[in-house]
Amino acid sequence: MTIIRADVLGFCAGVRSAVESAYETLKKNKDKRVYSLGPLIHNQVALDSLAEKGLVVESNLENIEDGSAVIIRAHGVPPETITDLQKKNCTVVDATCHLVRASQRIAQKYSSKNYRVIFAGDAYHGEVVSVAAYAKNNFTLVQNIEDARSIELKQNENAVFFSQTTFSNSAFSEITKILQEKCKALVVLHTICPATKARQDALKTLCDKVDAILVVGGKNSANTKRLLLTAQENGKVACIVERASEIPSEYFSFTTVGISAGASTPDDTIDQVEQCLLKNAV
Repeated sequence: MTIIRADVLGFCAGVRSAVESAYETLKKNKDKRVYSLGPLIHNQVALDSLAEKGLVVESNLENIEDGSAVIIRAHGVPPETITDLQKKNCTVVDATCHLVRASQRIAQKYSSKNYRVIFAGDAYHGEVVSVAAYAKNNFTLVQNIEDARSIELKQNENAVFFSQTTFSNSAFSEITKILQEKCKALVVLHTICPATKARQDALKTLCDKVDAILVVGGKNSANTKRLLLTAQENGKVACIVERASEIPSEYFSFTTVGISAGASTPDDTIDQVEQCLLKNAV
């Protein structure tokens, strides 16, 4: 069996920074409980490793002990959440991705000018929730092309359009065209993370060289799911695995297997998947 890795895969800078912040916070706060406000990243393997070190994942503010240390995950949180934690005398470690923070500032800036803030993303995703909070009542979510077609916009309406950092580039382009036909005054800002596009482009190149694709990453990770769709759209047998033990048996019979990985996937998990493929190749 030949295994080829995508040229770009695994941890992005924002996720790596968040994980490193978590380990550093655990090291510095051994005398107090350390929380992640919601899952730090969308990868259970990485979360299990942090849990072994003492990190507690808690989504309910009421359950967080006063005076504890709380890590804000890479997806960010509404500003009111930070205020509530400070009222509980918590040590707040903000691990929000710098690109997500930039989107929060965009939402706040245009909302303050009474612009309609139109945002492409996945409903209930942590990043979407945090950005929406900065836009306050001027926020409109567009999840797909169908949503874009149904939205009502005036030609000269003050509106800005941007997206979740892990949104599909091709979908963003299509939605932009639809919205610009409705509103000539629309301000369009490209906020998709370069790391997301780089992983998608690298996977497209990889598809031409292999029989099947394994996407390593969290099953609830938006960018990992989009990698899977990219592989399938390029006509490849593909699936997502969070760990080596989940590799389907059929993969051991392929002549050439390509490996891609989401931006929240640890390096050692990718290594373990590759080693398992080689060990069990027929």
